[in-house]
Amino acid sequence: MQRSPGLQALQPVPVYVSRLTKLPLLDIGGAPVGRVAEVVILPPTLSGAPRVIGFVAAVERRSIFVNAAKIESLDTGGARLRAAAIDLRHFRRRGGELLIQEDLLDRRIGDEIVNDIGLVHSEARGVGWEVATVSLRSPRPIRRRGRSHTVAWSSVVTLFDAGPMAREMAGLRDLHPSDLADRLRTLPLAQRRALAAAMDDEWLADVLEEMDEDEQVEIMKSFTHERAADVLEQMQPDDAADLLGEMEPALRVKLLGEMEPEEAAPVRRLLLYDENTAGGLMNPEPVVLRPDSTVASALARIRDSSVPAALGAQVFVAEPPISTPTGPYLGVIGFQRLLRVPPGTSLIDCIDSDAVKPISPDLAETSVAERLAAYNLMALPVCDEAGRLLGAVTVDDVLDRALPDNWREEHT
Repeated sequence: MQRSPGLQALQPVPVYVSRLTKLPLLDIGGAPVGRVAEVVILPPTLSGAPRVIGFVAAVERRSIFVNAAKIESLDTGGARLRAAAIDLRHFRRRGGELLIQEDLLDRRIGDEIVNDIGLVHSEARGVGWEVATVSLRSPRPIRRRGRSHTVAWSSVVTLFDAGPMAREMAGLRDLHPSDLADRLRTLPLAQRRALAAAMDDEWLADVLEEMDEDEQVEIMKSFTHERAADVLEQMQPDDAADLLGEMEPALRVKLLGEMEPEEAAPVRRLLLYDENTAGGLMNPEPVVLRPDSTVASALARIRDSSVPAALGAQVFVAEPPISTPTGPYLGVIGFQRLLRVPPGTSLIDCIDSDAVKPISPDLAETSVAERLAAYNLMALPVCDEAGRLLGAVTVDDVLDRALPDNWREEHT
């Protein structure tokens, strides 16, 4: 059936790599800090297009890797960062990764040459970009170059074949992290480590969070300190702290030193608490906003798919600074309340006056579990004696502790 012109107009307009790689890398204020030099993708899966996992950028005469999750927007104006700091370590390519300019552009496909690759925002994944189109041209000399035409990436799927390992990884890509963790658990250690080494940092972090700490340690031992630190930076701070807590003190100190300071800081704070208390359970990165922020801005924050579901169920309100430990804690607003009031309403006018009071970081984990269950809560705020928000304990954190140590193996 023919599509109507109106439906065609709704299709997203691709950003082409040949143009993108000439544009600036912008900080959160819009100032240029470098230049986008390359796009790193993974081969397609059985159910999805080739996915952008990051960008190689030229910053301060270095070629660095910028994870796609750290890019707020990508358009003809450049790639804008969502955070102030970036990792200035040199880019190192991993198995199964494809570099669009180096590997794909000017490749021959049948009787034609790959002229360009178009990227679009990935609605299915919520955050990130994927390959949508491939521009092809005839292989004529540059001065006599003919017109190009565009096809869907699926029409030239062999272009994205990166070898046996990449094909194996593509088959695993569609698995939920918990299911992939179960799959890895059945493999010999050497094979488990090989697959883990081929995963990108973000993917591996998601899978490790579904494994027991002793299994995590066995995999991390096979990495260089630099790679292990990169993976720890992608994990939720409470999960990273639990993993580091299982390591030898000397190695723990080394890995914390390898991590970016802003990523290591919340993990260091968590390691100060007893693991069987609210402080040892809490996530130090809940959704926190100022009292003069609007409902619309709060909904935009919790809509971000990078926010864990349990943390996205509510917004905590505090005076600046809003990174933990915050200024004075003011209260909490559940997402259902946010959906019932006008988007321009200030958060200070939405705070639930009947909400459960914050808990101390020294509260025993059994008491935390009892309070979550008694009030049917998804998360509890944790505050210090000065009334500053330190983090939040979520129901999934408590469940992990309440279940038997071998529950993951029994679930497999």
